[in-house]
Amino acid sequence: MKLGKNEPCWCGSGEKYKRCHLDFDEKLEELHLQGIPVPPHSMIKNKKQIDGIRESGVINTALLDEVAKSIHEGITTEEIDDLVYDFTMSHGAVPATLGYEGFPKSCCTSVNNEICHGIPSDKVVLREGDIVNVDVTTIYRGYFADASRMFCIGQLSPDAEKIVRVARECLEAGIAAVRPWGRLGDIGAAIQAVAQREGCSIVRDIGGHGVGLEMHEDPYVCHVGHAGTGMVLAPGMVFTVEPMVNLGTDKFFIDKGNGWTVYTKDGKLSAQWEHTLAVTETGIEILTY
Repeated sequence: MKLGKNEPCWCGSGEKYKRCHLDFDEKLEELHLQGIPVPPHSMIKNKKQIDGIRESGVINTALLDEVAKSIHEGITTEEIDDLVYDFTMSHGAVPATLGYEGFPKSCCTSVNNEICHGIPSDKVVLREGDIVNVDVTTIYRGYFADASRMFCIGQLSPDAEKIVRVARECLEAGIAAVRPWGRLGDIGAAIQAVAQREGCSIVRDIGGHGVGLEMHEDPYVCHVGHAGTGMVLAPGMVFTVEPMVNLGTDKFFIDKGNGWTVYTKDGKLSAQWEHTLAVTETGIEILTY
């Protein structure tokens, strides 16, 4: 049912439709008639919601800064998890992963050939030459923000240095490809080009996602693809870009014992960086680092 121009906008902003999303809807309708996939209204965040996600992102970023200060050779991944829990709770927030679909910890710590969803443990001690991804998601006043970083322990091998660097370059390329009224495929194409140039592979079956009101929302953000394809990136969409880059094959397996940790099938190194970003009328805003 179409709204009247003077009715409250569907986005919940409280403004009249004609001043808020009328032009937006007309543009989506035009694109839809051209056969281009467009996002439903449920994927579009209003200003209040993006403000809330931004506030959660401030805590999330400060949390990873705190991890950066504390991580060192000899620390266990369980100690990292304790830090994440204590910091998050002391800032009036909640770690989103704790208890999520049965996940037992407040963050994911994925070491070396672990692609993602590594479970912190007092038996995993970080040693010289290790690379570890720490992935944290924060809930603050009902809003979710998500990011991860790679941390390097001491002197790295050339392969470890390479995969951490390439993963960061893939993230930056993917974010640079996001523009209002662009396409989802632009992101994957940009990331894939960097990885292929460096002789690395991208995990295809695990990707980025919408975030903000829940931990995982639509759309799915694939990190391989073709430019000019996929859903339109409309202002108000909020999602993560988080390419998982492998030194060898993109194939993986999931730990049968814990049902969570994802490993490279060939045992070679993997790395990942992740930001949450919002598409705006004029570009993007990165909400977590």
